[in-house]
Formats: sequence, C-alpha cells, structure tokens
Amino acid sequence: MRDASKFLLMSNFFEELQRRKVYRVAAAYIIAAGFIIQIGSAVFPAWELPNWTLRLVVVLLLIGFPIALILSWAYDVTAQGIRATPTVSVPGTHRRRNLILLIATGVIVSATAGFFLLPRATARKIDKSIAVLPFQNLSDEKENAYFADGMQDDILTNLSKIGDLKVISRMSVMSYRGEGMRNAREIGKALGVATLLEGSVRRVGNRVRVNVQLIDASNDEHIWAEDYDRDLTDVFAIQTDLAQKIASALQAKLSPNEKARLDRRPTQNPDAYLLFVQAHGYASQRDMFRDTSLKAEPLFEQAIKLDPNFALAFASLSMVESWVYHSFDPTPGRREKARRNADEALRLQPDLPEGHLALGFCYYYGDRDYERALAEFDIARRGLPNESEAYFAIGAIQRRQGKWAESTGNLEKAATLDPKNASVLTNLIFSYMAQRDYETADKVLDRAIAASPQAFQLRALKAFMATKWKGDLSAAQKVFSSTPPETDPDGLMTWGRAWILTLERKFPDALQVLERFRGETMYTTTTAPSPKAFLEGMIHLLQGDKTKAQAEFEHARLISEKLVREAPEDSARHGQHGLILAALGQKEEAIAEGKRAVELLPESQDALDGPQATATLAQIYTWTGEFDEAFRLLDHLFTVPSNLTVPMLKLDPGWDPLRHDPRYQALIDKYGAKS
Repeated sequence: MRDASKFLLMSNFFEELQRRKVYRVAAAYIIAAGFIIQIGSAVFPAWELPNWTLRLVVVLLLIGFPIALILSWAYDVTAQGIRATPTVSVPGTHRRRNLILLIATGVIVSATAGFFLLPRATARKIDKSIAVLPFQNLSDEKENAYFADGMQDDILTNLSKIGDLKVISRMSVMSYRGEGMRNAREIGKALGVATLLEGSVRRVGNRVRVNVQLIDASNDEHIWAEDYDRDLTDVFAIQTDLAQKIASALQAKLSPNEKARLDRRPTQNPDAYLLFVQAHGYASQRDMFRDTSLKAEPLFEQAIKLDPNFALAFASLSMVESWVYHSFDPTPGRREKARRNADEALRLQPDLPEGHLALGFCYYYGDRDYERALAEFDIARRGLPNESEAYFAIGAIQRRQGKWAESTGNLEKAATLDPKNASVLTNLIFSYMAQRDYETADKVLDRAIAASPQAFQLRALKAFMATKWKGDLSAAQKVFSSTPPETDPDGLMTWGRAWILTLERKFPDALQVLERFRGETMYTTTTAPSPKAFLEGMIHLLQGDKTKAQAEFEHARLISEKLVREAPEDSARHGQHGLILAALGQKEEAIAEGKRAVELLPESQDALDGPQATATLAQIYTWTGEFDEAFRLLDHLFTVPSNLTVPMLKLDPGWDPLRHDPRYQALIDKYGAKS
C-alpha cells in the first residue's frame, strides 16, 4: 500500500513538471549554459582573462539552474505576458512537497554537473613549454645553413628570456636538424614540451623570407602560422614579433624588463650579425673529441671590428676564451682576454644577461672566485630563466664547494632545460662517479646515450666508467677498435688507446700506437698535454729497458718545463712535471712539484678536481719510495669523493711499487668490500 502511494506521488510530480513546462526550461537552460561555457573556454584565453573568470561563470550557471527551475514552476510565459502558473486541484497532489522535490532535483543536478565541470575549468591551465626546432634552409646557397640556424637560435634566445615559459635549450633541439617527417608527439614527449615551433628560411642577398608554424605537440595540429618577407636588416623585428606572438599564444606574461630586452637589437650592422651567427654556431659545439671553439674566436673578433658596440659579441667571445682557458689552454693571455671582453660587454650594456654569464665564467674558470662567480650567474639566471648554462655553471661550482646535493639539483635542472645536451649530462655523470655512485651514473649515461645515440664521447665515457667501476676493459677495447685511426683530435685518441693497452699490460702494442702519432704532445682529460716521450718512457721502464726510458724522460722533461712556463698556475702541469722528475730519480724536486700542484688546487677549494692533484702527489710518493706518505694519501682518497677506485688501484701499473707492501692488500680489503 505504501509503495503504491509513493508511485502515485512521483507520478503526480512528473505530470505537474510537464504541465508547468519545467522540462522545456531545463533543456533550454542546459543547452544555453553549455554554449556559454564553450564560448568562454575559447574566448577568455584570447582576452588574457585569468582562469578564475571561467570558473566564476560556471559557478553562476550552476547556481542559476535550480533558480530557473523554481521560476519556471511558479510562472508561465503567455500572450498576455508573464503570469503565475495556475494551480490545478488534483487529488493526491501535494504542492509544497512537489516544490521541495523540484528544488532538491535542481540542486542535485547542479552539484553533479559542478563535479564534472569545475575541475575541467580549474585545470584549464596552458602548458607554457616550447621547443624551437632547427629551421630548414631553403636558400640556393647551401652555405647559408648557418643563417637558418642563427634565426632559430635567436628566436630561441628571445623566448628563453621570458620567465613564464619553459624553453628547451639549443643543444637538445639541434639533434632534430635535417629530419624529414617529424613526429610532433614523439619530439614533444622526448623534450618534455607541449608546443613546437618549426620553420624555414630562404635568404637571397639582403632579402629574407621566413615561414614558421606553432604546433600542438599533443595532437600534431597547427596552432598558427606566419610568413615574413623582409630585408636582412629587419631580422630582429621578425624575431621580436615571433617571440611576442608565441608568448601570447601560450598565455605567458611578459614583465616590462622582458619586453624591453625583446625590443632591443643586439647590433645595427647586418654583416656583423652574420659573422656573429657563424661564430655562435662554432662556439656551441663543445665536445671533448670535437671542440670547434677556436674557430669561433676570429669570427667574433671580426664582428666586433665591424660594430664596436656589439655587446653580445664581446660577451660571447669572452665565454669562448674562458672555455678554452678552462679546458685545454690555461695560459694567462686567455684569462686576461676573457676578462677584458666581459668587462667591455657590461660597459656597453650593464644589464646584458650574457655579459653577466661571461663575467661569471671569468671568476669561475679564471680566478676560482666562486662567490663572485655565483653572484654573476644568479644575475644571468634571472635574465635568462630558461638558459641551462646558468644552472649548469651554478651546479658545477657547488660540487667544487663540496655541496654535492645542491649541485646535483642544479645540474638536473640544467638537464631538464636541455635534455639532449651531452655536456650537461656528462657533467652530471662525473658528479655521480666522483661520489662512487656508479649505478646512478650508469643510468644517467644510458639516458644520455638514448638522447644522443651517435655521440662518440658518451660511448667512450661508458667504457671509461666500466674500467673505473668494475675493472672491465672490454668495453674500452670495443670503442677504440671501432673508431677510425684518423679520428684523433690533438692526440686524445692516441693517448686513450695507449692508456688502455698499458692497463692491459700490452706494452708492445701501446708503443706501436704511440709511434704512429707524429706530434710531440697529446691532449688528455686534464689541462696538461702529455709529452709523447713521457708515455714511451713509462712503457719502456715497465718493460725493464731503463736506458731507453731515461733518454725519453729527459726529452719529456724539456717539453714539460715549457708547458709549465706557459701556464705557471696550472695544477695539472705541475703534477705531471713532478711525475716526470720522479721517473728521472729527482726525488726532492719531484715532491716539490707535486706539493705545488696540491697548493694550486687544494681539496678545500675544489672538491672535484682537488683530489686528482692529491692522487698525483700520492703517485709521486710511490715512485720516489715514500710509501708511508703514499699510503696515507691513498687511504684519504678513498674516504672523499674522487676518481680513485679499487679496480684502478689493481690495474694501473703506476702503483706497482706498492704491491709487495702488506698495506697495499690491506687497502684493497678495506675498501674493496665497500665498493
């Protein structure tokens, strides 16, 4: 009986809804509300309205739904106007109860709709991330490829100045140069971005045609496209216009300072600009096995000669000089030139972020003044919030200060902004290796190889790490056997081959590799070029031929003295000179050189490279018979981040004099279990 009563109640309720035309109003309201929300989702971003405005519209529409139902229940639209809906007396009808049911229904429907609509309106936050892919060169003169790269790089640089964007750095996007059909989704996923900018450049004389497309990486759809046909002198206007349009499309806010930087032209001289673009392309190719930095130097200088007010060219030249000083030519002239050009860049343009970046490298590489360097890098980071090099430099300094956790955080940030940059990932790997966290280092290395599978440097590092970590020389053998003999920039490959063969104790093979090299010195992994005669002397000494070894060591000493004179503040050159003197039996002089190397690069000032100077002094003590001091330093090196490992202690013939001392095996036992 009770169930029948409920059924009758609901039946009367629905009949009353139909009579009062509530169904029609509800349907019309839902259609209109959906249309308003759809329009708002499309129009509000274009008007740059904040996200909360759309949420407010949705909330008001949800609140209005039960109100519309109540009004439609109470009133009706007639030919005579809006009138109260007449009440019809039907047995079993309860007007108050029906009204309550109507309100409850409207509230439930609104709440349910709000559950689905509001999160979508709240989540309507645009992913403000972009990668500027290499532009296609459509010029008849293929040598104009550098110009297309320059256009792409300048647009990327402009975007990187906008703090509200995430912009992938140059090195990572250059791996996509020359690809025909590009899969936007795969590239977006690999680089961690939501949008891609791709384009083409055609240059004929002083006329430039640029075509660009902004692409949604999630669905490979074009967001918009632009064509420019301008004079060469208008390229900066093109770059500025594109940066502003991209920022608008991604709803990125530009501060007044950022807008001013976008509007500023680096030079008024088109010829100086072309030289700068060429030079910048060379300066960006920093690879241990294929460094082209020196090719950039004269081009930057020519650009400056054409435009003495070209502040960005001064800053870029300074960074080249600092890099060369740090990596392979630590001479006073390089350091002074780097500082002079950085100062001039900031004199011409005091707020130039690249100028502060350049001055930071002068303090870092040239003076080892970490605090002043960090202050400059922080200024550069604020001006170039998407430039990975500032984070990379800050992280590199922090590990030298022994702040390993902070360093790793900044290096990982640099890797996020430049995920395919082998140099950034390599430095991250070296940090983990120094801390003897080889498992993590190996994972990062695999990540780097996946990003740049053709990079020889990474395959060589994989082999080097296997040697240090597990004493496995097979990987190194494969790397060197698959590398053409002519691939030998400045003897670095010769040095590497000879080193591996010496670890394997294949001394005749090592000598054959050295004999084929025609130079007098070979670049190594330090700033000290190794005299070929020094390596030959070491191998002959290990073979027991002391007469040949002595003559070669004497020749190596003359070369080493010259190297030290050229760079008297270089720790690695003093350490190498100490080893040569130790091989010659000049004990006191050798130890003095080893100590000088440690004084120039103490662990207290450099937690990354300082231990290498300590290890060299330990080897000098080993070769001069000072075993107590050698074991003291070796025991210390196993307790701090360093490149010394138990497998290397076992493999390296340089430690042979210690092998018959009981402390040698005790050291192996003590630290072998930990590793």
